[in-house]
Amino acid sequence: MQKDTHSLSRTCEHTCSQSYTTSNTVYGLAFLGSVVYFIQHATTFWEGVLGVGKAVIWPALLAYKLLEFFKF
Repeated sequence: MQKDTHSLSRTCEHTCSQSYTTSNTVYGLAFLGSVVYFIQHATTFWEGVLGVGKAVIWPALLAYKLLEFFKF
């Protein structure tokens, strides 16, 4: 019985690591795209710095607005 549990654990680790890799890749690409967008539209250095900050927090703001919209 212990063999099955160990095998199941190894399978879960493999599956979980794949999903984390996929979500990290999607987040990373979205982050880079938003950094490029905000920096391209910045007219001063400090607006560019603010754009990098916006690129970091935009997923949290999106989740907040979606939850607010769906009234969760």
